[in-house]
Amino acid sequence: MAKSRPAGRQLLFSILSLLIALIVSFGLGEGLLRLKNASMKNYDIEMWRYAKELKVRSTDLRLGFEHAPNSQATLESVLVRINSWGLRGGPVTDKPQPGVRRILLLGSSIALGWGVPEDQTLSVLLQNRFTDAGQRVEVLNAGIGNYNAERYVERFLLRLAPLQPSDILVLAFARDGEELDAGGGNFLLRHSELAVTIWIASHRLFDPSGENNLVDHYKAVYAPGSHSLAVLQAEYAKLADYAKAHNIRVTVAMMPDIHNLSDYPLGFVDDAFAAMCRQLGFTYVDLLPAFKGRQPDEVWAMPGDPHPNAVGQAIMAETVFPVLAGETQPPGGSN
Repeated sequence: MAKSRPAGRQLLFSILSLLIALIVSFGLGEGLLRLKNASMKNYDIEMWRYAKELKVRSTDLRLGFEHAPNSQATLESVLVRINSWGLRGGPVTDKPQPGVRRILLLGSSIALGWGVPEDQTLSVLLQNRFTDAGQRVEVLNAGIGNYNAERYVERFLLRLAPLQPSDILVLAFARDGEELDAGGGNFLLRHSELAVTIWIASHRLFDPSGENNLVDHYKAVYAPGSHSLAVLQAEYAKLADYAKAHNIRVTVAMMPDIHNLSDYPLGFVDDAFAAMCRQLGFTYVDLLPAFKGRQPDEVWAMPGDPHPNAVGQAIMAETVFPVLAGETQPPGGSN
């Protein structure tokens, strides 16, 4: 028995030494990674910071999370301001001024203008075009990163309907039909860049998502009779009912995935949205022709970040504005 006590102490000492070494190594790794990521050029970490600094858990499970009111953060070297309504930009009045047309932009991070300065986002570019044309119009940006159709429609009905828009512009994307979990992660994933980096690397290693897998994934999402498609159609039907009851014009602009714009593989997603919009009486605008043939370095926010940059936002504005202004028929779409 006398010999077992030193052996037990030695084992405990070894375990404590190992734990201390792991903690110190983790702390050093965390510090070095944060120093490296201070350049704000790591897309995954910047998205993680966006969720950490500008989002809060929603009281409604369908939304998962919302923008934190009256917050701001610099992400990918771009200042993102969130006002009291959870919209990107400065303060807005609760109701539109008399004689002012109010357009509310719904969508995900593409509508938000991720990676793009505020004055170069779709909402501001449209606002400026209307002003230059002598029209009294304001465009409000309700885009939120990692939102699908269920989230942005329900958020409008629950939170933003009191803004009384005369028009709704939906910037649709292939992910709008996906079913998304609330996210949030554990303590380490919420607070450690190293833990997030390890999680992302392992996820990509064991669950690769090449283009073929992506196409197959979206074929399942938009397959006739799929649960995902049924949810998407139900949400758009809710939006159509509300819009009809309140005399709101709805325009849906379909943003293509900009990984491959030369031989576009997701045309079936665009077809599904076009058919749905025709059935519901929405104006549909196909943005693919305006982006066709563009290379990633022309329209990506930065290497590794496939969000449209300022050039991409300008392409969207140039295509959508004439439709909203009533100057042209929607390209590739319908009324």
